[in-house]
Amino acid sequence: MRVEERLEDLGLELLEPPKEKGKVAAAVRSGNLVFTSGHPSEAKGRLGREVTAAEGYLVAQDAAVRCLSAIKALIGDLDHVTRVVKVTGFVNCTDEFTEHAQVMHGATELLTDLFGEDAGWHVRSVVGVAQLPDNAAVVVEMTVEVSDG
Repeated sequence: MRVEERLEDLGLELLEPPKEKGKVAAAVRSGNLVFTSGHPSEAKGRLGREVTAAEGYLVAQDAAVRCLSAIKALIGDLDHVTRVVKVTGFVNCTDEFTEHAQVMHGATELLTDLFGEDAGWHVRSVVGVAQLPDNAAVVVEMTVEVSDG
């Protein structure tokens, strides 16, 4: 099954990536690697205050889908992704919040579902931050390997 069909089956859809603004691209390709900028979730607020960890799981999925949208816009077809290499998550949270990993499991489990156990398996970093642009709850960036397919 195609990656985009799997997304649809999960009730998720790719978005039109934001127009490039300022001095950065939504995603760039170098050789067989595609790097995304950090893509914010639609949800706003701080984990541990306005957003629960359970909600954060879905918020991280949303931010990951935004990364995938940028990747698709660049390479044309998500089925050309041969490996998810690295995912980095930034969680806008209170000082007391400690469930960062559980929040980012939303992105990780989505990518594993979409690309399979082998190609979806990746390394990951997640950090809690005091503030994100526009008060986004989560920002995700990722690196994927692609083929010319």
